[in-house]
Amino acid sequence: MLEMLPPPPVSDHRSNDMWVDEQIWGHRLWDATSPWLIFLEFMGVAESKDRDGQLFDAASSQYPLRFRPAQRMYLRNILYNNERLTRIEAKGLADSAAWTEWLSWIEENAQGVPLRDFSYLKRRFGSFRDFAALISMLRGTTIENGTNKRWSSRFVFPFGRHALYEDLNVKSNSPSREYINFGLPGELVYQMLSRSSAAPALAEELAKGFDGDRCDRLLSLLEPDQPEDRHWRGNSYLPYQRHQCFDDLAGDWLTLLRSDQPRFDIYPHLAILGAFHLMRYQLSVGAEISGTEQPTFVCEIVGSRRTPVRDLSIGSFQRNDSIPARAIDSYLDSIITSAEWEKALKTDTPFQECRRVLRQTVRWGDGDDYSGPHDPAELAGAVKRAAQARHRQHVAHVHRSYGGGAGLVSRRGTTQLRYAPNDALLKSVILANVDVRMDFAEFLDLLFQRYGLVIGDKEAARVLSEDEYDRKAFQNNAARLERRLRTLGMLRRLSDACAYVENPLSSKVGDRV
Repeated sequence: MLEMLPPPPVSDHRSNDMWVDEQIWGHRLWDATSPWLIFLEFMGVAESKDRDGQLFDAASSQYPLRFRPAQRMYLRNILYNNERLTRIEAKGLADSAAWTEWLSWIEENAQGVPLRDFSYLKRRFGSFRDFAALISMLRGTTIENGTNKRWSSRFVFPFGRHALYEDLNVKSNSPSREYINFGLPGELVYQMLSRSSAAPALAEELAKGFDGDRCDRLLSLLEPDQPEDRHWRGNSYLPYQRHQCFDDLAGDWLTLLRSDQPRFDIYPHLAILGAFHLMRYQLSVGAEISGTEQPTFVCEIVGSRRTPVRDLSIGSFQRNDSIPARAIDSYLDSIITSAEWEKALKTDTPFQECRRVLRQTVRWGDGDDYSGPHDPAELAGAVKRAAQARHRQHVAHVHRSYGGGAGLVSRRGTTQLRYAPNDALLKSVILANVDVRMDFAEFLDLLFQRYGLVIGDKEAARVLSEDEYDRKAFQNNAARLERRLRTLGMLRRLSDACAYVENPLSSKVGDRV
């Protein structure tokens, strides 16, 4: 049974008219983001906590999660609010003339900086041409380069702490916190990992990536010497002190961070698995709240022709997609059938008392929220309709949004969404779970036991009814996965009865069977 932590005071979240999604899953799951942006938001929190000596500290991860992210406005102006740089460099001016023209332009056009003085750059670079070449190189590492058009919402690759900063909107030369790209799921990931059993070990490994990289040192040259005045942030809320999904996420990340791969090659896998486990968290908690079985994911390994597995995968997606909405109703039912509600019904003013209960529990029920008949039953129906309408705006889309971003949910080859894992997700899962090699059948079982992924016939037999189960179809599905992994260089078949999934990046890879 889930044990919920007390919600934050109403005064801490005045903008939230209702507090239902948040009490079930936290503040907040936000669908309009991507795995990379969630990861960058998380890294900004982690960098701030590491700077304060509190990385994954259990006490400091409780509500309110307080941290001071960087803004790095000098660096961001130089990288992304600097269209004149390439034109000046292309003129072929003498070095001094090029610096003079560019410094004059940037100091007139820079936004959100406390002092428009970029002269420190001239002292740090041997020539204007070297400076322009460095900026071009760093711009080439921009994350999701074609997605974010606003210059203050563009992000360089997270080479280290000097590459990490918060999403901002700059108006009237004043930067303010923006929630379009960083909508708080990265803060939830930080809290989940802080409350996992692997938090101390994870802190040790993650901290290694904040300092020492050469590209991060180059980025530090773009910032002036004076320390930045950081502002306090943090209004996210995670309702549970512990959950299996927290440990699953931490376990995968810790394995990857301890692997032999270069750290920057690991980050894409962390981003994918971060979104994947957030999706699992939403569905797992939703199932626990609504009293249904834990979700499983019937996966189609896409082939050249449509198979019965596709229809079952579509059905699996649709069943799981309904879990969060059922959790909303179940959560509100628990309030409407509570002893406090029953007590309110027996008072001389039952409608007013029931409305008070809703105000106290889900922050809803004032005159602006409800204008219907003064009847408790009507009030109960209205709060459910209002909660579902609010849920459909964003949180209801998390399953498909995060699942699609992680590479599990797809429309490929059909007009309907279903589970069809792509190569990137398969690689991430293998690297997080296979040390050197693993028997293929054992690997299929691991995917089911750890993540609920159903690919082979043995796993399908455990979750499908007799009418749905088609042994041959799932055997062929597993065979398609085997061929996919062989193409990726992550499977070797030694005989008709012996196939192994392999981690090609393991330092022990030379020790073959």
